[in-house]
Amino acid sequence: MRITFVLETASLAGGVRVVATYAERLMRRGHEVCVVSQPVRPTPWRDQLRALLRRREWTPYVKYLPSYLDDSPIEHRKMPMRRPVTDADVPDADVIVATWWETAEWVARLSPTKGAKAYFLQHFETWGGPPERVEATWRLPMHKIVISKWLRELAESRFGDPDVSHVPNSVDTELFFAPPRGKQPTPTVGMMFAAVPFKGANDAFAALEVVRRRHPDLKLVMFGKETPTPQVTPPPWAKIEKTPPQKRLRELYAQCDVWLCASHAEGFHLPPLEAMACRCPVVSTRVGGPQDIVVGGANGFLVDVGDVGALADRVERVLGMDAPQWRAMSDAALATATGFTWDDATDGFEAALRRAVEKAPAPDRA
Repeated sequence: MRITFVLETASLAGGVRVVATYAERLMRRGHEVCVVSQPVRPTPWRDQLRALLRRREWTPYVKYLPSYLDDSPIEHRKMPMRRPVTDADVPDADVIVATWWETAEWVARLSPTKGAKAYFLQHFETWGGPPERVEATWRLPMHKIVISKWLRELAESRFGDPDVSHVPNSVDTELFFAPPRGKQPTPTVGMMFAAVPFKGANDAFAALEVVRRRHPDLKLVMFGKETPTPQVTPPPWAKIEKTPPQKRLRELYAQCDVWLCASHAEGFHLPPLEAMACRCPVVSTRVGGPQDIVVGGANGFLVDVGDVGALADRVERVLGMDAPQWRAMSDAALATATGFTWDDATDGFEAALRRAVEKAPAPDRA
């Protein structure tokens, strides 16, 4: 097949990594793959001025960000300016895949010669655009590909579409792994840092302050691409690494006794599964992917969104386990992660694209 992916912006975001992974794996299977992306959205001058006053330095505008498509064999067409994608920007193809609500609006208007239309949904993106426009994209006549059961159920119950392909994300176990290990000499919790409210960082910090009363030597290690803000500031005893390389991520996961996710919403959220691949139990809120992979009491625990007390309690339970109990939970976490392979995921994604072609009106198949 000739396959085109349309990205909002190519970057080091987790969703872009998933698209880049599928693009490269599909190319290796003999498909002709192209990715089209937009330049970075310019920061409004008022926001730049606020940042200047806060940090006393001006952040220059960067047109293109480092991304998971850099040094990739995939054809990557970077548009010279931000505007809706048109027929002139994309090659003729058998199937074209929107990867964000705004790209879905653009893809819906393209000529049938650009391919049958599919919509790869990694979140319900009402946080990233006008809710009414985001919801309208879910009603477009495109075959939906979703990464979690929650998104599949949303497509059916809210938008009346039962014919959806559910293809869970996977984890690269050649990149994320750890030898058999025990608990750390100093109790250590890991989490991804993000300042956007739906990631729930402040809930995590509040829960860990409770845990620290019983474990005053508690360590918190974090990674992320965002900078702390006055509204979302890590505790002074936490350590944060900004945009570490993939190999370093593995080291961070492998030095933790428990991985914490306090998000209020997620489409899938790869870090918990990557942590499991590094033999780390997970404590998470009931969101997206964690609901599909965490089995309470076996490889971690799930709690309700916003329940800071429950987050603290479950983290304490993991930290308080004796060595054999923790090792059993660690082994169960690894078994869960190795049950998800990118080969299986690519099989599912390939089948989903063929389903999009089957469902397209006759002119789209011409």
